[in-house]
Amino acid sequence: RRCGAYVTAGRARFLIDTPPEMREACLEYGIDKVDAVVLTHAHMDHVAGFDDVRRFNTLNGGVPMRCFAMPETIEAMHRIFPYISNKPNEKGLFRPMINFVEDDAFAIGSVRVERVRVEHGFPCCGYLLSEDGVRLGYVSDCHELPDAAVDRFRGVDVMVLNCLREREHPTHLNLTRALDYVGRIAPRRAYFIHMCHDMSHAEYLRRLSGTCVEPAYDGLEIKLTEEEVVV
Repeated sequence: RRCGAYVTAGRARFLIDTPPEMREACLEYGIDKVDAVVLTHAHMDHVAGFDDVRRFNTLNGGVPMRCFAMPETIEAMHRIFPYISNKPNEKGLFRPMINFVEDDAFAIGSVRVERVRVEHGFPCCGYLLSEDGVRLGYVSDCHELPDAAVDRFRGVDVMVLNCLREREHPTHLNLTRALDYVGRIAPRRAYFIHMCHDMSHAEYLRRLSGTCVEPAYDGLEIKLTEEEVVV
């Protein structure tokens, strides 16, 4: 499926991106609580499921939900979903009720989140998540990580990074370049996401053997503590 993440920490529950299969994933994995949404960018493979946020508005008592995104992404979301509002629909229709937030750094519950700009040929960002001494970097889409981004992610406990395929691509990292960035960031563990059909999961496992990197897969769960990283 297209990539997205569900983060839990204490009582906080939030989504990173809302891909087209978001509803399907929520049903399959029993996700029934979402406090906020964090968006990387407004390409459809990352936001097409956003309409289903309205169900979580209802589960949360009919109150608007915070959605954190870059100004360019917020502008695009209003174009894609012109009916989004932070007030109930006057006709009683279900619509996503959202309070968009542009802040570059913010907190969701106990999780500190920092936006990190990346190069994707389109306004895009990754995120650095921190809580209780552990840090996770998340970059779903890019063809280049600026030096400032590498510095922010350096030494994270887990780095989640896009790796589209082995061949070069104009807007995504290929295998060689993704591994180079992992080497510069030096995480304890890394996962590649946003992979296309060119290589199988088994081939990725073979090619990544002996590194700190594994290919991600649907339903992957990672538990982070200060002492260890548990898959």
